[in-house]
Amino acid sequence: MNNTTLAKELDLNPATVLEMVRKLAVKKLVQILSDKSIRLTEKGEKKALLIIRKHRLWEVFLTEKLQYNWNEVHVLAEQLEHIESVDLVDRLDAFLKFPTVDPHGDPIPDKNGNLKIKTTISLDKALIKKNYTIVNLADTNDIFLQYLGELKIKPGIKLKLLNRNEYDATVSVIISKKTLQLSNKVAKNILLELVN
Repeated sequence: MNNTTLAKELDLNPATVLEMVRKLAVKKLVQILSDKSIRLTEKGEKKALLIIRKHRLWEVFLTEKLQYNWNEVHVLAEQLEHIESVDLVDRLDAFLKFPTVDPHGDPIPDKNGNLKIKTTISLDKALIKKNYTIVNLADTNDIFLQYLGELKIKPGIKLKLLNRNEYDATVSVIISKKTLQLSNKVAKNILLELVN
């Protein structure tokens, strides 16, 4: 990835991103390659995984212990992830009984930075008449999470794909003995694991 692509992804001014990348390079967190692309260093990757770990543990804490809705925790977790104490993070992990995924189904890196990533398929590509478990979500914006919450769709839930409409790719699924119709846009953002 280069500065221009990163600026577009972050919706920031390219000059701002260039300055940020330079600061990260001085700290040896990123390496600027000869083709001007940017790559995390080993030190940068460890730092990034620690931030992801903290963020996702705080999301678990906020939903499980403080009863926040899953669509309310991202901004709060972004604030809490900047707490530097590794001891606090390890104690939080133990307090939460070492969760492996956040409320959205995303894997939480362990204290050594290891991630257990499952192979998934999106609901829009799933096989008809097969049973699946929802693993995580490709999109976690507030409106989508609120919509799924209303339908009681979340990671860990089992579903069966009944059919896919040929005209608009709407899918029919059974979840908790209820038949639901989900748009193609929704189906593309629900990631599944086949149940054997």
